[in-house]
Amino acid sequence: MILSENLKIKIKKIKENAILPHYAHDGDSGVDLYSTEDYVLKPGERVLVSTGIKMAIPKGYEGQVRPKSGLALKHGITTCNSPGTIDSGYRGEVRVIVINHGNEEFKITSGMKIAQMIFNKVEEAEFEEVEELDDTKRGQGGFGSTGLD
Repeated sequence: MILSENLKIKIKKIKENAILPHYAHDGDSGVDLYSTEDYVLKPGERVLVSTGIKMAIPKGYEGQVRPKSGLALKHGITTCNSPGTIDSGYRGEVRVIVINHGNEEFKITSGMKIAQMIFNKVEEAEFEEVEELDDTKRGQGGFGSTGLD
């Protein structure tokens, strides 16, 4: 079996208290992202959470920011635009839009895991305008067209 070389991501800390992303367990798909500041979210509120890091993701890849399942289940805390995409050309701070869907206020503290990031290969599409598209069994059916059963 030939193992592929790991994807190399260059990271710059822009806040002293930033924690570099890392895999919690061998074989995990996502790396944890950590807050560098304290926030209090009332039910229904959202906030842009600082991670204190910048990344150079290689061309042909993206970083997908996703919720932490434990925060979602226990507290109703999730990310607003899930998955959020960090494009390869972006060099600003990685920040996470977090929302409180729970019934109680939630405190995010500096050093807390607030999301996870997964890296995916991205295919660049080439578009061709045509007069007609091929027919399929599904056709234009969408938005519940397959039913709930």
